[in-house]
Amino acid sequence: MPDGELTTRFLHWAYRQGCFPMTVESGEIRWFLPTVRALFPIAGIRVSRSLAKTLRRREFDVRFDTRFEAVMRGCLRPGDNWISEPLIQLYVEAYHEGWAHCAEVWRGEQLVGGVYGLAIGGCFCAESMFHLETDMSKVALWALVNRCRELGFVLFDAQIMNPHLASLGAYESTHESYMLALKRAEGVSTPWSNRFR
Repeated sequence: MPDGELTTRFLHWAYRQGCFPMTVESGEIRWFLPTVRALFPIAGIRVSRSLAKTLRRREFDVRFDTRFEAVMRGCLRPGDNWISEPLIQLYVEAYHEGWAHCAEVWRGEQLVGGVYGLAIGGCFCAESMFHLETDMSKVALWALVNRCRELGFVLFDAQIMNPHLASLGAYESTHESYMLALKRAEGVSTPWSNRFR
């Protein structure tokens, strides 16, 4: 896609069409539209016994939107990344515009887990998560889904299903069902959403 189209306005429009960007091996940014979507119940993720134990201990602090870029960079892997520098800059710009958000898990002054994504009306589109300690990405996701519900979101999109998401309670939706739900969610206003006209 031409560099000139890599704007937050275009990003917002693409998400409303059900698309999301990924950087492929060549370094090119491509747009994807899966036929099956992974969603989380807005009521919350599935909490296992071990995660429940971690949550009860509360040996961490959860914060929102204080270190967005750090969370996004925390999601970078040693190889096979879909996140690239142009995408980091794009999502950070969306964060400054008020519609990209993150949940952060801190132990003292160390960021040990996080998850980030975009708010499209009443739909939160989660992008990626990371952890430096056991369960900390799960804690971040747990906190983010709960915060989204409290803020009035009606849909929580996790994009592509994998065994890890399934173990946390994600379920699959057809593209058609997802688009109907997304269109309904677009009309919902939340404190985290920023509408482009």
